[in-house]
Amino acid sequence: MSTLSKGWNIQVRVINALMIRELTTRFGRENIGFLWVMAEPLLFAVLVGLLWRMMKGPYEHGVDIMAFVVSGYIPLVLFRSSLARSLNSFTANGSLMYHRQIKILDIILVRCFIELVGHMMAYLFIGSVMGAFGIFPWPHDIGFVMLGWGYYALFTLSICLVVAPLSEMSEVLEKFMPVTAYLMVPFSGAFFTVSALTPAAASIVLYSPPVHGMEMMRYGLFGASIDPQYDFLYPLKFCLPCMALGLLLCRIVRRDLVVE
Repeated sequence: MSTLSKGWNIQVRVINALMIRELTTRFGRENIGFLWVMAEPLLFAVLVGLLWRMMKGPYEHGVDIMAFVVSGYIPLVLFRSSLARSLNSFTANGSLMYHRQIKILDIILVRCFIELVGHMMAYLFIGSVMGAFGIFPWPHDIGFVMLGWGYYALFTLSICLVVAPLSEMSEVLEKFMPVTAYLMVPFSGAFFTVSALTPAAASIVLYSPPVHGMEMMRYGLFGASIDPQYDFLYPLKFCLPCMALGLLLCRIVRRDLVVE
């Protein structure tokens, strides 16, 4: 038990040190520093929400359109940002492999965790500000909001665990991944509710794990008025095997990774 506790403490210190290094490298110590990790998704979500309001009016699916778009777009940006940060992340941090306490998995975990914290901070901030003006609702069920976020984050991590090592194996994937990430938009659940789709379209999008997380999140915010459709276990059936594949690929890449 003491060995396990010692290993856990070492791992916590490693993750903490890598987070500080990553934040300093990306944002420096000038201006607002690491708060940019929150400001970037915040600006994206607000601008997209305003654009939708001008095009479609004040309401969408019976709820305020700004609240609807912001609540869906920030998790989507979390996925895209995490995916972009995972590309070639091992090569960029290869020198850290000289330290035996640092594992190749730590690098991708730190990058995904930073993105998750930043986007959740943006979500809470914009929700609080808009809530003060009566635009964003007080959550109907905070447990479902957290569960939906958890599933979305788990899906993002599982995809990043596969993409990160594959980007080290193939330059083609590295070049095409930023473009193909946009294909996630119609399968993210960010801009629609499943109940508003035709039965044929709904049956297709429900094959996408993040849609279930988004439906849980939206139910947690807006309640049963959006008629949520989700499966508690389906995202796990996809994410867990995907994570296992990612761990296997990371192990293969570590054997061939050149430490400079």
